[in-house]
Amino acid sequence: MENIKSLESPEVSALIKKYSPYFREARKRIVFTLSVFALSTIVGFIFYEDIIRFLIKVLSLQGINIVFTSPFQFINLSISCGLVTGLVIVLPLIIYQVFHFLKPALLKKEYHLLSKLLPFSVFLFAAGFFFGAMVMKWQIEIFLARSLSLGIGNILDISGLLSTVFLTSALMGVGFQFPIVLLVLLRFGVINHKQLVKQRSWVFLGSFLFAVLLPPDSIIADIFLSLPLIFLFELTLIIDIFMERSRNKSSKNSGI
Repeated sequence: MENIKSLESPEVSALIKKYSPYFREARKRIVFTLSVFALSTIVGFIFYEDIIRFLIKVLSLQGINIVFTSPFQFINLSISCGLVTGLVIVLPLIIYQVFHFLKPALLKKEYHLLSKLLPFSVFLFAAGFFFGAMVMKWQIEIFLARSLSLGIGNILDISGLLSTVFLTSALMGVGFQFPIVLLVLLRFGVINHKQLVKQRSWVFLGSFLFAVLLPPDSIIADIFLSLPLIFLFELTLIIDIFMERSRNKSSKNSGI
């Protein structure tokens, strides 16, 4: 009984009244995002055959013997197509929803910075997804060329192959968000430029380990997948220098 009374205290009631609008707003955005994800997943599930035909053409799989290894495998494949379709469509929406949910808590300069970075975040996800898919295509072309030159037949499990392509591409899209996270942390003062420079070797190692943990079982693919992450890190350092100079210049001009 005492616990119930404590929950009904004026302090708790005031907190509930203060933060309940934020909870309602968060719930509304979560429900909307999940609804879009569910709808996109259903669309991908229904049109999985068209998606597979498109991927076979894009990945240059026409000369490879692609097979089902189970009479029920097409179900897993259609589910995978649906989930990846939902993920690709909903991830930019998640970034947008989080940004606008945090808007009331941000200072004007913080909001201005994030509003500039938002389009780049969506672009980087798309670029990372595309890059991951192209690396997988390159690996498949090498496999096909080697098998033909050696006169060895090739048979690939369609479900395993496309699941690997989907997962690698999606994770690379997430990995390409790394510079956005770094720029936000740098601008908000959580970390500084000198700290990042000192940790450069660890960032390089972390980029390679991230690539190693991706599905492709190839050291060459791991190297190629880690290179853009390292490049984006170095590019982030350069952008931060120019942003800092621009901010210092603006401060001097305003002081004048």
